[in-house]
Amino acid sequence: MRAILPMTVALLLVGCASSTMEAARNGAPTAQLASHKAPDLVAQCIQFSWQEERAFGVDASGYLQARKTGGFTVYTREAESFVDVYAQAGGTRVDYYAQKDDQVALQRKAAAATCL
Repeated sequence: MRAILPMTVALLLVGCASSTMEAARNGAPTAQLASHKAPDLVAQCIQFSWQEERAFGVDASGYLQARKTGGFTVYTREAESFVDVYAQAGGTRVDYYAQKDDQVALQRKAAAATCL
């Protein structure tokens, strides 16, 4: 019984994040970035950079998920910021989305850019 409650909460959070991400994807990304590196390396780097507590404190979170359509998504709690990482000719394309235009969103974008 005790294990069911945390699993239910986790599934609800993933569902909320997923619907938030799909709504954002219907619009234009906040920024588009490109790299000559492989998509999996870029996605892993972004995930690790977003988990850096010295930069993001208690908001340090980064979750990596393979996309059904190919590529990867790296996202934060409640999908406040997320990136879609895709293979493109000669490297990788990164679409960055942010719910807010604040300092944390700018820091996450800068952290993602260091992985290119």
